[in-house]
Amino acid sequence: MSTEPTLVVNVSLTGPERDYDTYVTLFDRPFHLVRIGTGGDIRAAEELVRHWAPDAAAIAVTGAREARAAGLYDGELAAIERVKAATTDVPVTDGRSLHDVLQEWAIRHVQAEMPGYFDNARTLVLGGDNHDRAVRILREFTDNVEYADPLLRLHLPSLLDANPVLDLAASVGTWPLHLVPHGLRSELLAPAQLVAHALARRTAKDADVLVASYDELAGFGLEELAGKTLVTSIISEGRLAELAGRGVDLVVDSTPQPFDVTVSAAVLEAMMLASVSGPLTDDDLLEMIVSAGLEPRVLRPNGPRRKSRFAFVIHPLSQEYFAQVEPLGTLSKVAPSVVMDVVEKAMAYAPPFTYSHVTGITSPTGAEAEGWLITVGGTPKELMAHSPEFTYSRLLAAADIARKLGAQVMGLGAFTKVVGDAGVTVAKRAPLPVTTGNSYSASAALWAAHEAMDRLGLAEVDDEGRIHGRAMVVGATGAIGSVCARLLALASDELWLVSPETAKLLALKEDIERGAPRARIKVAATPDDHLPDMDLIVTATSGAGKRVLDIMAVKPGCVITDVARPLDLSAEDVAQRPDVLVIESGEIELPGDVSMRDIGLPPGVVYACLAETVVLALEGRYETFTVGRSIEWEKVKEIYRLGLKHGMRLAAISGVNGVFTDEDIARVRELALERRGLALAGHS
Repeated sequence: MSTEPTLVVNVSLTGPERDYDTYVTLFDRPFHLVRIGTGGDIRAAEELVRHWAPDAAAIAVTGAREARAAGLYDGELAAIERVKAATTDVPVTDGRSLHDVLQEWAIRHVQAEMPGYFDNARTLVLGGDNHDRAVRILREFTDNVEYADPLLRLHLPSLLDANPVLDLAASVGTWPLHLVPHGLRSELLAPAQLVAHALARRTAKDADVLVASYDELAGFGLEELAGKTLVTSIISEGRLAELAGRGVDLVVDSTPQPFDVTVSAAVLEAMMLASVSGPLTDDDLLEMIVSAGLEPRVLRPNGPRRKSRFAFVIHPLSQEYFAQVEPLGTLSKVAPSVVMDVVEKAMAYAPPFTYSHVTGITSPTGAEAEGWLITVGGTPKELMAHSPEFTYSRLLAAADIARKLGAQVMGLGAFTKVVGDAGVTVAKRAPLPVTTGNSYSASAALWAAHEAMDRLGLAEVDDEGRIHGRAMVVGATGAIGSVCARLLALASDELWLVSPETAKLLALKEDIERGAPRARIKVAATPDDHLPDMDLIVTATSGAGKRVLDIMAVKPGCVITDVARPLDLSAEDVAQRPDVLVIESGEIELPGDVSMRDIGLPPGVVYACLAETVVLALEGRYETFTVGRSIEWEKVKEIYRLGLKHGMRLAAISGVNGVFTDEDIARVRELALERRGLALAGHS
């Protein structure tokens, strides 16, 4: 076997600044690589091919698109075929076969390594159809693809391919244009190019993924690349450093770089051609890729970073919420109540719209998330007055908005997750994964109850968080109720499970006891006889306004956590017992410098169901996590653990009148101690 280096020459239409003359080894054989750039000179490129043909084993011809993007060449891209045809003495390639394989492999590699990474990604394709293979693969994961090229932006090629008659008509119609010299033709097409570029630049601001060669990127003039993913090729160390300075998150370089010099896929394919006798078959291509250990490059110029996208559906909880959206805000100030009743009914039919863009969420792990709050117009009263299908249609319209915005997972808030089958149908029909957030809601409600008991200081809570007292779950056989029961069985001395479903109740008791709980488990069909002994009560029924318990019988200083939706206890019920702390929910503070429109909570603080959606986004878990009326105990524990991992913390304890302040809790404690004192005095 000869040890003489095999000469492979790269004739490029781009500039000479990346030229090289070097010796490398690949496929266990030595190569002499030479690159010559012509700066857009087609004739010089043809002469170079003829000049090197007698000595080279293969020639790579590259750079027509890149040269045109960089302003070095303004001729037809088809001219590259003339350069390749300048000799028939040696194999000449533009690297298309290997380029296509590597592009597809690179995208699939990223999607496999980081599941869901390209899901629903807003993608902008610079250049033209040289990225066809990459776009075809990306379309398996996202429909949000736009082109900078004016014809491709209008999807004309696909329309012509689909309709031969239209294609023929277009060919006849554009035939005179092909007779015009290219320079003049460029001037004729310039207005369309300018419009297309202006539209594409606007798209690029919100894009998650750019598909472009480096020269196309520079020629397009995009400066703002912060937080974006670039699917590209032939990235040198210098170019990578420049992209890092522009804030790029991820560079997917489809071209392996096994040498000290930066080579194109065409050069690697030319080296393969020089290593076989006859044409390069697909089997040859695969064997050489594997034997040489060639792999696409996934580069993180600013370190490990991942930005995910979510959407969350909200809705007005009462007419008062209309005041936050103009012109309804102004109308609500002057219109009589009868008019606002009509507005409330009309808003239920209004199409969903984006209420807020949420930015600045940053996990301690470095993961980032952005999202959108999408509102449907129905209040609880209106949602409950219509059929489930009515609400499903609004939620699916919201899901379509979320898809177009690029969201990878969508959460349902408040009554939108209660209607019908609690998200199951919406999750089946929606174009993206859906979660109700109920797993984190259950976890956060008990988190808040535990914190409230600790702050009240009326029941003993030890250093390990165990409640030395009695707890009760009303509605224990329900989805959230059973989860709350399992949690409290680990954290209290005695636990009462209450439900009219006696058989289910006994089965639940048996199941919890199999898990060796800390608490002694008791059961009852109704709660009232045992209320005076309870330190903590969780109500999780589906009573929808029915009387659940007699709040007047509750022990002074008891903490009641109402996780039912609709609430089990009305504002009137709560007002009767100012010595009892009734918690509606535990709110979660998101990590980072969060920017979001007002949702009735302190800045950066959200409802637990929204926090679940954010946690899933930060974790890269774009999946239907919690739907239906049955909540999995394992998922409650998992979302709590993931929340802690990503910096979520309990920020507020809310009741029917909003967030409890330290003064509110102190007042409840004072009144509870006073009533307990009176009760003791009465017994004595």
